[in-house]
Amino acid sequence: MKKLIKLVKQLMKFGIVGVVSTALDYGLMVLFTEAFGIFYLLSSTLSYAISLIFNYFASMKFVFRGRQDQSRLREFLIFTVLCLLGMGLNQLILWLLVEMGGVHYMVSKLLATVVVMIWNFATRKIFLEEHNTKM
Repeated sequence: MKKLIKLVKQLMKFGIVGVVSTALDYGLMVLFTEAFGIFYLLSSTLSYAISLIFNYFASMKFVFRGRQDQSRLREFLIFTVLCLLGMGLNQLILWLLVEMGGVHYMVSKLLATVVVMIWNFATRKIFLEEHNTKM
């Protein structure tokens, strides 16, 4: 039961960090596209990269306890690789929905975000968190 409570608390923290990161990502994407006329896929890439940096620091401070067997540089590199894979997934879903499905890019981004959030939590839990069996 303690593990379940701990997981629920962690998911809530992840959700809060995720909401802030998503707002940053989404807001910057719309700003870059609408205010600066940047192509939506490039805007999405830029906004995702900026939110990645924020998300790393917030996630490792508030959500996940870093592994003792890896340096902070290695941790950041793993985080970045996982996020880049997530960004690729994000871009694929965004492109499929907009270009193939005719869904507006703003709506498509929200749908892609849900899928990528699941990817991010699962992969960070597996690859970045200390796996201590003690409670």
